[in-house]
Amino acid sequence: MQLNTTLSKMPAYINGQVHYLLKTDNDFLKINDCIGREFSIEFVGEKYCASCGNQFTDLYRMGFCKNCFFTSPMAGESIIRPELSRAHLDEEDRDLAFEKGYQLQEHVVYLANSGGLKVGVTRQQQVPTRWIDQGAAQAIILAKTSNRYEAGMIEVDMKNHVADKTAWQRMLKNEDAEVNLLEEKERLAGLLSADLQHFVCDDNEIHSMDYPVEHYPTKVKAINLDKNAEVKAVLQGIRGQYLIFEGGGVLNLRGHTGYRVKISF
Repeated sequence: MQLNTTLSKMPAYINGQVHYLLKTDNDFLKINDCIGREFSIEFVGEKYCASCGNQFTDLYRMGFCKNCFFTSPMAGESIIRPELSRAHLDEEDRDLAFEKGYQLQEHVVYLANSGGLKVGVTRQQQVPTRWIDQGAAQAIILAKTSNRYEAGMIEVDMKNHVADKTAWQRMLKNEDAEVNLLEEKERLAGLLSADLQHFVCDDNEIHSMDYPVEHYPTKVKAINLDKNAEVKAVLQGIRGQYLIFEGGGVLNLRGHTGYRVKISF
């Protein structure tokens, strides 16, 4: 079968195991069903901005053209650095209506085990999607806040004690750390600045994610469609936003947002 699509982040849901959907031009592909089969992705040389939708020879960052990266509220600084949020002060960065809708809602600060312990921030409505996107094996909520700025300030404080980046190579080799998330929550909550302590929540549920992977590689090599336009191998699994191929090649679909491809299996 052959399908055409412009790559973007895969939606996912949990039904026992994590299930992924790959958006195509006309439908969604239940890509879990392709695991164990030869799977081909061929980049056809076209790239489209995730914001304006126009075609470009190259994209700047995060799937955006250069203009949209510097002007679209979807690429504003507070998206990557929550502590820079200003909507709670009624101050605009790029589009105040968008920023109020995005920033002025409940957020959580969480601890996750994704190749090692890390801290992160997400909107409450993005639980557990954010954890799945990062390939976390387990996660626990450390704190709950009423807006993005508050969550960002907690994350900044926590980054003095714990990483804030996913160890993607370890995660894709299934080398998750031996860590007790409840104990780490208690330890890190005790290190939080006094003026932020009241955000720590009593929700101590540990959330576990089971990814559809038949075989984890011992070594991983990132696939870049700009350098190698086609990848064709047995699909051995999916974790985070990565497709894991036989031989250790891994393709970050989110990192190729906007790339126009042909898919065959």
